[in-house]
Amino acid sequence: MSSFENSQSSESVSNGNTRDWLYLISIILVVVGIFISGYLSYVKLTETQTVCVGGGAFNCEVVQSSVYSKLFNIPIAYLGFATYLALAALLLFQNRIAFLQEYGVMIQFGIIIFAFLFSIWLVYLQAFQLKAFCTWCLSHEVTMTLLFLVSIPRLKRSLS
Repeated sequence: MSSFENSQSSESVSNGNTRDWLYLISIILVVVGIFISGYLSYVKLTETQTVCVGGGAFNCEVVQSSVYSKLFNIPIAYLGFATYLALAALLLFQNRIAFLQEYGVMIQFGIIIFAFLFSIWLVYLQAFQLKAFCTWCLSHEVTMTLLFLVSIPRLKRSLS
């Protein structure tokens, strides 16, 4: 094997490894998001109190019971859970369905950027309207931010 072929071979392996790592990180973040939003959905569904850090600016009950905790009368927790489930399905089927092989990463990016921007809005509401924070909500927002950051190089690679 010539040195040129060897360098091409190692380059494709490193790109494949990078893609695999980004994909794996995406899967892990989506699982974390499912756990967080699943817990918040469970709390809404059963009308129980969240396990939350108390004191100071942290008050999950204020955030969870505010007028901002619903969108079109649907709890935000349910919407977050549905978003993460949709992302999980897209990630799991992106290599199995022809349409998703071509457009899956772009669809994922669209969902993630919308959810990321919505998460920024929710942090704003907690900080400036409610003046209270929910550790579970902030955990979701950090998870979505990390997912957004991982989705950028995934999209860039899929478009090239």
